[in-house]
Amino acid sequence: MHYRNGREAKNGDLIVQLGYDGKVQGFGVLHSAVAGNDYCNGQVAPVQLAGTGACMVDALHIEDIQAMLAEKGLDKRPAGK
Repeated sequence: MHYRNGREAKNGDLIVQLGYDGKVQGFGVLHSAVAGNDYCNGQVAPVQLAGTGACMVDALHIEDIQAMLAEKGLDKRPAGK
């Protein structure tokens, strides 16, 4: 199992889920994924960080993250195998 950028995927990873359009759809922990399948495999358990403080110099706006993904060509879903 591999992510869009080629990194190996493992259950328990903290992930950002992208839509077909490259926009962020969700954020959470990957679980129930089965090796050998990169498509429609596993579930994302939402994460809620209660009471997390926001330090602006350590944060990025979601649209800026999406733009960085687009710059690297990671906003498009790879063709099926």
